[in-house]
Amino acid sequence: MRELSSDDRPREKLLRHGAAALGDNELVALVLGGGRPRTSALGVANELLRAQSGLHGLVRSTAGELARIAGVGPAKAAQVLAALELGRRTLAHAPSARVQFRVPGDAAAYLLPAFGSRTAEQFGVVLLDTKHRVIRTAIVASGSLNATVVQPRDVYREAILGAAAAVVVFHNHPSGDPTPSPDDFALTRRLIAAGVLIGVDLVDHLILGDVRYWSFKEMGKL
Repeated sequence: MRELSSDDRPREKLLRHGAAALGDNELVALVLGGGRPRTSALGVANELLRAQSGLHGLVRSTAGELARIAGVGPAKAAQVLAALELGRRTLAHAPSARVQFRVPGDAAAYLLPAFGSRTAEQFGVVLLDTKHRVIRTAIVASGSLNATVVQPRDVYREAILGAAAAVVVFHNHPSGDPTPSPDDFALTRRLIAAGVLIGVDLVDHLILGDVRYWSFKEMGKL
């Protein structure tokens, strides 16, 4: 990166103007820390972002996909994924914050940073107290999910163990499109019925995309 002027080098630019002044490619270049013969870190970063269709695609990438870019490899791929995960965690609320869900958007804002851009499907439950304040969040199933894989007993077992008065269930769509499937509707109906029997209120079922969500409650389906 010696061929760049001092003001254009990502590290110097960050120190001079702050991290917000850097482009996505420059931030990725700093995480990579170096390039490959005849290609700077900035050049490798550009290739990486292009191959993964930009920053949102990068968030949903696996280590293997990143390592296929010349000059990245397993070690630098791990650095990129670690940096992305740190970003997720800074957006996630600490359990001590006692976040309260008043509307579906509150639940979406709580869940999307941590679970919205995953490469594998996960189904989870947020345990709530009587005022719909968060007690804790648990993942109850992972992988290729459908209405037969996720069982209401798994959801409400967590609720009972956590002494929850209510729950919000959620799962992500790795495609980034939160539109519900017929299985999603079928599972929601089963969860509603089980919650009535057990005495735990199902507040909402959220489907998470990359940056969008679909709420059964918001859409009048709950």
